[in-house]
Amino acid sequence: MNVTLTLLALLTGFVTGALFTFLGIPLPAPPRLPGLVGIVGIYVGYKTVEYFGAGIDLLAALGLAG
Repeated sequence: MNVTLTLLALLTGFVTGALFTFLGIPLPAPPRLPGLVGIVGIYVGYKTVEYFGAGIDLLAALGLAG
């Protein structure tokens, strides 16, 4: 894991959140802990399937691959 990239992402998120709040714009993210946990779950599920090499090419399966 690249710590510098992670810290830059955290800083960018912080600045964006502060700017959205300052401008009175609703955040495009879950405002409560269960929503955040759901996002973490999506990430863990993604990494799990990636680790085991499972999955299909959905567009190819539907005959839509270019």
